[in-house]
Amino acid sequence: MKDKKHTIAADSMSAFENKQKSRRGILRIWHASHYSIQGLRAGWNEPAFRLESVFSFVLVPLAFWLGQGWVEVALLSGSILILMIVELLNTAVESAIDRIGPQWHELSKRAKDMGSAAVLLATLLTGGVWLSALWQRLIN
Repeated sequence: MKDKKHTIAADSMSAFENKQKSRRGILRIWHASHYSIQGLRAGWNEPAFRLESVFSFVLVPLAFWLGQGWVEVALLSGSILILMIVELLNTAVESAIDRIGPQWHELSKRAKDMGSAAVLLATLLTGGVWLSALWQRLIN
């Protein structure tokens, strides 16, 4: 017979179980897709992600004109996609840190600063790819 204390502990642990882990196949993919769409909607509420999304609607079609071959088009479009991915990850880090609490902590600051640095590097990468492609297009 189980001890009452262990039964209560086991019951309380079930509240923390991830229901997603018990799903298999198409049902798991369906629910994961739903969570991904929720993440994109949450990202849309962030001004930086929204601005990058608007730029992507202009720049991705422009990549087909600017790129001289499918590799360049993929690099131009991919650099924008990488920037948007990094922005979403930075927002996720900031949200997780903010959830912990409003008090200042050195590790929280470092996490947010590193996320911001990642966005800066992705922005520089995107700018470099686009400027080099534009340079090639205008020179030739």
